[in-house]
Amino acid sequence: VTAVKVALSSGNQNQNVDSLMAKPLKDQAFATPDKVAELVHKVNAAIQQELPPVMAKMKLYLQNPSTRTILFKPVKTNIVEAHIQVQSLLKAEYMPEEQSIINMVSMPDLQAQLDSLL
Repeated sequence: VTAVKVALSSGNQNQNVDSLMAKPLKDQAFATPDKVAELVHKVNAAIQQELPPVMAKMKLYLQNPSTRTILFKPVKTNIVEAHIQVQSLLKAEYMPEEQSIINMVSMPDLQAQLDSLL
């Protein structure tokens, strides 16, 4: 997404690139609502399936909950920041009915899910 936006804003003189980049983001092959929905689903599944075993292993080796919280905080922050970026992109580039197809997890639900891992 960033590469497409940079290319659009750079004023590239190549006509073929310009015509391709002039399409709205949601019309780009990699960013159709179905593709984004698939990606969002995979990320949600990874959070639900991959993070709990990691946290369980952390509990085995790190007895102190404060230490686990400190170590998990950058991971949690990155997940939340990426979620916010995707949500703002969806609001800016996709229609409400397309957003419902993509079905992003709400921020409170994401926060609760991440907090439950600790």
